[in-house]
Amino acid sequence: MIALWDRYERRVIGVLGAFALMIGTYQIAGRYINPEFAAPWASELGVYVVVWAVFIAGSNLVATDSHVRPDLVLRMLSPHARRVVEIGNSVCALAFCVGLVWYGTLIVADALEFNERSLSPLAFPMAIYYAALPLGTLLMSVRYVLRLYRLLFRFVAEDAALLPLSHE
Repeated sequence: MIALWDRYERRVIGVLGAFALMIGTYQIAGRYINPEFAAPWASELGVYVVVWAVFIAGSNLVATDSHVRPDLVLRMLSPHARRVVEIGNSVCALAFCVGLVWYGTLIVADALEFNERSLSPLAFPMAIYYAALPLGTLLMSVRYVLRLYRLLFRFVAEDAALLPLSHE
């Protein structure tokens, strides 16, 4: 099931990235080839799509142990000490992500309540844009919970994610 989640997540990120690239290409082509085709909303929409892709990608970074972690310090520690530091890092990151889910949800609720829209001619519903924060950090939170479970109950000292890159 995790492999399916990883695959789906990467595909969504790829589609969003390709869509942002198409929007940017359209905007550049419109601006330089025929200014009549330049869309004032294209830059705005491109930013929204990239923000969604970045927040979804955060989950994948956590899953591959590529997100924020003290790698330099970890390489100098014993396997047991690495485990303790990784557990502490995961707990702090999980608490931060849960806070972002909570406050992000409040921001989305406010945007929905006030029917907040962008000021451009697109009048994009800002709740959709803001929803990237709670959704992305919710995905990251689930990944951190899985990571904590692995560190607490399935820990193996030779775990590749915890070994230094150079094997002395």
